Amino acid sequence: MAMSGGTSISSEKLLGKKLQKARQNAGLTQQELCAKANLSYSTLAKIERGAIRAPSIFTIESIADVLRLSLDELIGRKAPNSVTYKTAKNGVEFIYFDLNGCLVRFAERAFSLIAKDFATSTDIIESVLWRYNDDVNKNILSLDDFNRILASTLGIEKIDWAEYYLKAVEPVTSLINLLEWAVENFHVGLMTNSMPGVVNSMFERGILPKLNYDAIIDSSVTGHVKPEAESYKIATEKSNTNPEKILLIDDTKANLIAAEKFKWKTMWFDYARPEESTDDIRSNIEPLD
Repeated sequence: MAMSGGTSISSEKLLGKKLQKARQNAGLTQQELCAKANLSYSTLAKIERGAIRAPSIFTIESIADVLRLSLDELIGRKAPNSVTYKTAKNGVEFIYFDLNGCLVRFAERAFSLIAKDFATSTDIIESVLWRYNDDVNKNILSLDDFNRILASTLGIEKIDWAEYYLKAVEPVTSLINLLEWAVENFHVGLMTNSMPGVVNSMFERGILPKLNYDAIIDSSVTGHVKPEAESYKIATEKSNTNPEKILLIDDTKANLIAAEKFKWKTMWFDYARPEESTDDIRSNIEPLD
């Protein structure tokens, strides 16, 4: 319990007051913050009232990302962490892991599942996805609107792309293991082009491990996708690290080239040979003795 002016204030109410003040300082209404952080209005209202005893750390991180604040700046302290952070032999101190095509296999299988269920071609589904993917990932086009477009194209009443995606996507075990090792040695973040709510769903379903990430750069929250420069600018600020000491692990060459323009170090993850590629990355980020 914390004391203020002689009155006992619970930790959840203290957190709620800090979040409310940070939101107001950013000039956002509750509705505006909810839209940007992909939260329900009732959840945010309860957090600000102190009615939720232990809000998810991923919810708080989503709010922090929208407000462009670190967890320390938002709530006045950092999550407990016993890690003694190290520097890799190549000078890296902060590692960003890409999601689709790296930590999880991209959901080509989702195309096949939809094609089978609705007796259509995978080419049609892929065409719609890639036409609108960036706009949905940046939350310019809502996921509901994308679902309506996809359903209309397929000539069906409705479809839930995110559900098909989450059923189809699979973790890349070798890189997940490296991620878990990296969190024990370095500052680590996720940097992903993802549709609204998908990252949190992956945590909740156990597709991604719930670890002590230092930053989660989710395009649907920031409004910018890789390889847009603003995405790297935000990620650099969130890392609180010199650009030369940041490493991006990604499977897309355009994303790596954009990172190099910000003086980041980069390593390409070869989706076709995950175990060998993971070993290559691991050998380059061994900590200094």
